[in-house]
Amino acid sequence: MTKLRVLLASVALLCVCAGASAGGANAGPGKIAWSKCYAQQGPFQCGTVQVPLDYDNPNGATISLAVVRLPASDPAHRIGSLFLNPGGPGGSGVDYTVFAGPFLYTAEVRAKFDLVGFDPRGTNRSTALRCFGTDKQWGPYFTPFTFPSTPAEEQIWIQADLYLDSNCDQRGGAIGDHMSTANVARDLDVLRQAVGDAKLTYAGVSYGTMLGQTYANMFPSNVRAVIIDGVLDPIAWTTGAGGTGSTVPFSTRLRSDAGARDTLNEFFRLCDAGGASCALAPNSAARFAALGTLLKAHPVQVTFPDGSTGEVNYSILIGMTLGAMYDSSSWEDFASALADLEGQASAATLGVRFQRFWHPDNVYIPKRGFPHYRNFVESFPAVACADSDNPHSYGAWSTAGAAADAAFGYFGRIWTWASSICAAWPTSDADRYMGPWNHNTANPVLIIGNQFDPATRYQGAVIAAGLLPNSRLLTVHGWGHTSLFISSCADAVQTRYLVDLTLPSVGKVCEQDHVPFTG
Repeated sequence: MTKLRVLLASVALLCVCAGASAGGANAGPGKIAWSKCYAQQGPFQCGTVQVPLDYDNPNGATISLAVVRLPASDPAHRIGSLFLNPGGPGGSGVDYTVFAGPFLYTAEVRAKFDLVGFDPRGTNRSTALRCFGTDKQWGPYFTPFTFPSTPAEEQIWIQADLYLDSNCDQRGGAIGDHMSTANVARDLDVLRQAVGDAKLTYAGVSYGTMLGQTYANMFPSNVRAVIIDGVLDPIAWTTGAGGTGSTVPFSTRLRSDAGARDTLNEFFRLCDAGGASCALAPNSAARFAALGTLLKAHPVQVTFPDGSTGEVNYSILIGMTLGAMYDSSSWEDFASALADLEGQASAATLGVRFQRFWHPDNVYIPKRGFPHYRNFVESFPAVACADSDNPHSYGAWSTAGAAADAAFGYFGRIWTWASSICAAWPTSDADRYMGPWNHNTANPVLIIGNQFDPATRYQGAVIAAGLLPNSRLLTVHGWGHTSLFISSCADAVQTRYLVDLTLPSVGKVCEQDHVPFTG
């Protein structure tokens, strides 16, 4: 199974641009009934909150939101709740808080804030969009390549899209038409009230930056502190600049292909500079290109330690490489894996090397505690396609993908075809938010961008900072997706902002702690 788009993986409407009218839920929610959970991971507490399915009909049907919190370790000095979102769209805020929460930011932040995660509507443990009875029915959706390169592969890819479209059209239910980021923002404001906070404190990464920007513009008077890290350009995500929404796919408009290209070029530069510390040095860029040419003609078989097998073709190479660019701490191992592939190591050796970066069955389906399956396959398009304007002809993806490859190299097609499911996606959300993105917030928003991010390019942070008049940009001279766990300097800046509402100096740049290939 590949379809890497599932894993990598974001005009004011109906007068919802003002904070007062955007809220939708007029009556304040009750308190959350917390109970102990995830005891092996820490002192976590879980609860659920009922919210309207449709905020235009607040007294109608309701849905359930799954919520978890890690209580502040110093309750005597507790400031409030810090809401978290890990991105996606479709990522589980519950899992993120349980497994990453004990290590996020700094001990001072964890001492003074309850860390609160929730599964957004339509996803995971919350009332979920489910288009299949079991994950075994997903099979026809997955293709043996991470993006199509030929007309024949495009037809296979399109048929896979249409298979998912058909199942969601038949089985998805009402929730599919109410999953826009705007409705998640409305839910977030209900949750803010449910935990008793007068204003919102929030940190979102990747797609979570779209939720942060949407909240900040729909509820500007309710912002205490909002961090957006690994930032999506909100105009590119939604409408496209200059009316390009009807002709250019949103994933092309974001220009993640350019960010991935720049990050890979840094991988090559640092690899060659590292000399013996990099197994692909010297001339790493040329050797990578030759490897790509080889795999186009002769895919390589690998045998993984569990006995399963897979074929590394050109598109798998590009998909693996994009995944590796997300985490620069993996670059030394990835260079070694590429060198083994170049040297035609045994299938078993390659399986050991590549298991970290790619496995045919590496689909995000942890099942424990779920009645059926984790619904990331459905939830990504239900949110992204609801939020964004897109062409309705697959020819637009073919044209844009080829042009992006020509202009930006290896990652043009993979990032373009990541959104092709939106061509005929069967649901929409009339209450989505399409801007404007320039509201004055009650308190400044902290915007963080890595200079070499392969998914949310640095320019997204610059654009967002230019749009939000009451914001501050922190630049991280680093490599990978978001600043999490790579820069103690960035952690310190975020700590002071969350705790004291102190902003970094204008033009502040933080360095990554470890530079790849330097030992």
